[in-house]
Amino acid sequence: MINVTDAARTILARNDRGGYTVPTDGLYPFQWNWDSAFVSMGFATFDIDRAYQELERFIQGQWNNGMFPHIIFHVPSDSYFPGPDVWQTDQCHSKKPLTSGITQPPVFGMALRFLYETVLATGRHDMLARTHTLFNAALRSHRWWLEARDPDKRGLVAILHPWESGSDNSPAWDEALVRVPTTTKTEICRQDTKHVNATMRPRNIDYQRFIHLVEVYRECQWDPIKQWSHAPFKIADVQMTAILARATADLIWMASQLNLSDALGELFTMHQLLINGLNSRWNQHIRGFVSLDLISGKDIEKPTQTCFIPLIALELDSYQRKFIQEEIERWCQGMVIGIPTTAPFSPDFESKRYWRGPVWAVINWLIADGLRKNQLKELATIIEGNTISVIERAGFCEYFDPITGEGLGGNTFSWTAAAYLVLRRRLTDD
Repeated sequence: MINVTDAARTILARNDRGGYTVPTDGLYPFQWNWDSAFVSMGFATFDIDRAYQELERFIQGQWNNGMFPHIIFHVPSDSYFPGPDVWQTDQCHSKKPLTSGITQPPVFGMALRFLYETVLATGRHDMLARTHTLFNAALRSHRWWLEARDPDKRGLVAILHPWESGSDNSPAWDEALVRVPTTTKTEICRQDTKHVNATMRPRNIDYQRFIHLVEVYRECQWDPIKQWSHAPFKIADVQMTAILARATADLIWMASQLNLSDALGELFTMHQLLINGLNSRWNQHIRGFVSLDLISGKDIEKPTQTCFIPLIALELDSYQRKFIQEEIERWCQGMVIGIPTTAPFSPDFESKRYWRGPVWAVINWLIADGLRKNQLKELATIIEGNTISVIERAGFCEYFDPITGEGLGGNTFSWTAAAYLVLRRRLTDD
């Protein structure tokens, strides 16, 4: 019988490209931002040095203004579009390696705490200098978020491109994307559909809008102030804000552990602003938290996984906990594996298309973390156990059909392997 834990470790080794990990071969041949953060936590369950190296390679791509880009192009590859020739960030960011010009969810701070807790548990005092370096990079990144993506101090950070959200093709962005033109100067040479069935991927018209946005920001020469001013897509995203708030709380914990008193006041101020912003986004109709379209001024009342992610940062009242629990159970009713990324009763639900219904192991990981934080451990344990079971049945796929449990997207996926390792250890510890 195959040892699934060993198989998960083998996936991470297979996707190792010399200190950094690609999500999977071919489909995603570079280092991705939040992928690497999750992957580092998977490595930390058995190889803390390699876990630190994952984050250290990632911060090589950090911009001078503090931004963590969403892709780092360590080595060339023609199996992914758009590559560095489309982004053209070298015009304003000469530091090597080349990168994309947008960002992704700031899981980095969460990962760093996870790694440092492992260091403390194992008595690895030699990791202190490495920890300080990574902490400073994380703090610079958080400063960038508050300066570049919340200039009005709402306590809600914005995404300027669906790719930044991580949930690229979510129905939550549909209405805002309609305003984005489909015209492009760049020839679109999609590579993803050469690796994965097109029925599982974004539609061509969506890709045209994605690339149009890249061109808008490229013409701004990736200047954050100009991008904010010219953005045709601008969403105050509760998923992004929640992850940033949770990561900020984790940096506060680390600053206390490392006696970094100078950073504590700044981090406390950031954290309170973000918590206040998130609390303002509770929506009784959705029975969750909703993002805000900053261009139209409208709430985004689409039932997607985004509604539940704020649990990782907030302590809900009993009223909110009750409704969140009932809503998650409703979404999972009749599903082989929950939690779907779009509610199955929504007209936007597609069980196999990218971020429009399928289940992601890392999203379940985040939501389960939030449920545990909010005294809903029993539901969290069910979700974690079902996630482990579907991986053991279907393999380390990118995502899963919630109705059938079928594995979808890319295969031998790094963050799915990492999620398995972390969730398996968590249930064992319980």
